Formats: sequence, structure tokens, C-alpha cells
Amino acid sequence: NNAVKDPTVGIIADTHGTLYPLALRALEGVDAIIHAGDVEVRAHLDRLADIAPLTAVRGNMDRAVELAHLPTRGVLEIGAASFYVIHILDGLDIDPATARFQAVVFAHTHRPLIEQRNGVWFLNPGSASAPRGDSRHSVMHVQVTADGLVPELVEL
Repeated sequence: NNAVKDPTVGIIADTHGTLYPLALRALEGVDAIIHAGDVEVRAHLDRLADIAPLTAVRGNMDRAVELAHLPTRGVLEIGAASFYVIHILDGLDIDPATARFQAVVFAHTHRPLIEQRNGVWFLNPGSASAPRGDSRHSVMHVQVTADGLVPELVEL
């Protein structure tokens, strides 16, 4: 779906076996979806893939045999942007700026983050089912434009 002008990527993570209808509704209409790990239920990946093309990585809690096929790292290229996806940021083993990624998508903390470092967006959508601290249930939308990425936290 790379032909879409200014495509939008929906990012979700840390669903831990619970995929709320509000989270699904918040992702309707996106051009691609990233699940940044800890889905725990294979059928939830299928449900997300029904909405838009899905890139998913395995989180530390994705131990079920039915999730063994998931890679620990992923790459999504959409429009002029490339996203590097990993569940736990501490496992990052590349320099995303040198590798020319526009964004690193990660999860695990259950707390949202939108931050630019060295010209690269670091994006954590928080948790759609089990937020921590004072954060709320959330997903993220990232619009890919000719001028770069426009990330937005979507609280559910």
C-alpha cells in the first residue's frame, strides 16, 4: 500500500492477550499496522491483519508455540519512511541514524514515548490493554509525509 499519499501507520503493543474493541476502532483506516510485541494470542494478530498489512515482532511474553514464527526485530517500509521494530529498546543493536531509519518502534515499558534523537523518532505506543504509571490505554498513529513523520498518541 506504498502508493497511498501520506500513509498512516498504526502502532499497537503490549496487548497481553486482550484486544479491546476501542483499540481496533482506533486502528481502522490506517494503511499499515505495527504490533511491537507481547500480543500473547495469535488470533489477535490475525484480527489486526484484517484491518491493514501487519508487521509484528515477538515480545518477551510471546512464549506460545503459535508465536514462535515471529521475529525479534522487524522492518516496515511505507511511503518514504522505514521503521525499525523491536520489543525492548535495550536490545537495539544498530545505529538507526546510520542505517537511515526514520523511526525506531519499541514497547515493553507500557508507557508511551514520542521523542526524536539524532534525527530518528523513538516511538512507544504505550499499552493498549495494561498501561503503567499515570499513562492511559493507548495506540499511536504516525503519518508519513514528504516532510517526515508526524506521530500522534491516541488515548483510548
